Order: sequence, then structure tokens, then C-alpha cells
Amino acid sequence: MLDLFPSREAGRFGRRLKRARGAKIPVSVLTGFLGAGKTTLLRRFLAKPEGEGTAVVINEFGSVGIDDALMRASSDDVTLLGNGCLCCNTRSDLQNALRNLVAERAQGRLPQFRRIVIETSGLADPGPILQTFATDRALGSEFHVEVVLAVVDAVGGLDTLAWSAEARKQVILADRLVVTKSDLAEPQAVEQLARRLRALNPRAAVHSAVDGDLDPRFMLESDAPPGAAARTGFVAEAEHSDGILSFVLTEDAPLPWDAFARAMETLIALRGGDLLRVKGLLNVAGCRGPVVVHAVQHLAHPPVELAAWPDRNRTSRLVFITRGITERHVRDLFASVRALTGGSAVTQSS
Repeated sequence: MLDLFPSREAGRFGRRLKRARGAKIPVSVLTGFLGAGKTTLLRRFLAKPEGEGTAVVINEFGSVGIDDALMRASSDDVTLLGNGCLCCNTRSDLQNALRNLVAERAQGRLPQFRRIVIETSGLADPGPILQTFATDRALGSEFHVEVVLAVVDAVGGLDTLAWSAEARKQVILADRLVVTKSDLAEPQAVEQLARRLRALNPRAAVHSAVDGDLDPRFMLESDAPPGAAARTGFVAEAEHSDGILSFVLTEDAPLPWDAFARAMETLIALRGGDLLRVKGLLNVAGCRGPVVVHAVQHLAHPPVELAAWPDRNRTSRLVFITRGITERHVRDLFASVRALTGGSAVTQSS
């Protein structure tokens, strides 16, 4: 019989890791609509000590790159993806660019960078970018998406969110939101924008940056561990005009992994295309630390058991961002699988 626990330091999901990414290269995705201030934010970050060792991949819509030229003064490791948008016809270019960066680093043709920042086109949908890391096993073994940061212009951002589905998607899928140019807008307008951002994405903290001045840590890490959004006060299911829903499921009791895995496999098989993002920390029966789960549409990253919980809260919390899949659908599915397997599953809304 296969021994799933061959040593005290190994668990059902392999060697326990301090962080979900293990030894993978962390990737920060910097998104935001046209003119929001992404390049300014990135230049300021690269000029700080925390920005050292950063390779940059820039996508621009058009045949002539401007942002990459502006960035060369801050970082020698800049790769430009032109003639399109990362969300559509140049996903293969993104894959090739990342592979080339790693290969050239190994050959000594590039410095030993420690992380990568992808600055997307203002017209990009971050969803397929995240899916790229899930669908390409080679990339998934080398890279880990650490944070998705969306930049919103305080002057014109509210109007842009009203008419642009791409801008709304950028906000909805972000781990962190940054409002720029707040010094150029009326305080009332800034507060109105912040309320709109919180309505679109109650999970993400809203920060402010004037002339690109932002705590560099915000470019490198999420505000909280995966799934910790259950503690932010996000209670109700949020629905957006594009049919996108977001909600959090929690469970206090330890979960039997088989019941949870079967439920997720069923959900992915039936509605994988509508699972825009699933992230969470699970208290799995038999595991010392939390198990990190992350899925984008039809594919799920391999689960990773962490060595320890980030705090005293041992509650399983799973964040869903879906298109047309309601919280009730997911809860009923988990309840049905629980009944069939005799186990338990996440059933409560936080």
C-alpha cells in the first residue's frame, strides 16, 4: 500500500512548504486601464531597494513600444510584448518571454533576477493571463503568481468603470487596488471611486499612490494569505453588471480531502469555463498546516500544504469569482458530494 506520509516532514501533498510558491519565481501582475499610471508606479518601484532583482515583461498595444524604453533606465531585464494584448493573441509570446528570461539567466546572459513583474496593456483582461500559468505545466513549475495589482485613475476611473468591461474585470480579479492621481481629483470623487471599487471587489484593500509613490511591499505580496478574505467582513454575495459573482465559503471543522476534491472536480468539469478564479486555505483532516488551493477556469494548481497556519484562525475559507455560478449552486454541490461520501465540505457563507 502506498504510504502517503513517508516521514514526519512529509504530508499528503508532499513536502510541507513555508509559502505556497516554495522555490518558484514570484510573479506580480500589474494591470489597470489605459492612462491609469501603471508605468509610473513600476518605475518608482524599480528605483527602490526592494525593486532590485526584478525582471519586467511589458505588453503594449501597438507596433512601437514606449513603456519599455522608459523602463530601461530602471531595469536592464525588460522584455517587450507588442502588437496586441496579453489576454488574447500574444499569450504564446508571454510564455516564450518567461521561458527565455529563465534560460538567459541560467546561461549568464541576464543577472540573477529574483522576481518578475508583468505590466499588462490597459486593454488586457487578467483572467487569461492567470490561466496561462495554470495551463502551462512548465510555467507552473517555475513561476508562482504572488499578487495581482490593479491601478485605477481617480480622475477618470469612475467613468471608465461605467463603460469598460475590461476595467471592471481588472478590478474584480485583483488582490490589491491602487488609486492614482488622487491629488488631482476632488475628495468627494475619490471617496465615490473607493466605494465603487469596494462594491466591485470587497476582498481587496484599496490603497492610494500619488506620482507612483507606493509602499514597495504592495508590489511584492498580497495583503493576506490566500483565502483570508473571509475575515474582511465580506458577508454577502457580490454581483456585477457583467454577470460576475464573488463570494466566500467557510467551514470550521476539518475537511476530508476526498470529499472536497470530488466536489471541485465536478464543478470544474461542469462549469470550468465560468470559474474565473478560486483561491483558498483549507483545514484538511490529517494535515498540520493549511492546504493552499488555487484554480483558474478548467485547471487547478496542485494543492500545497504549508508548514504552519499564518495565525490562530483555522477556519477553511475559499474565495470564488465566477461567471453565472451562484453561491447556492456551489453550496448545494458540496452538500450533495458530502452526503454521497459521508464526509463534510465547506457549506457556510462567511
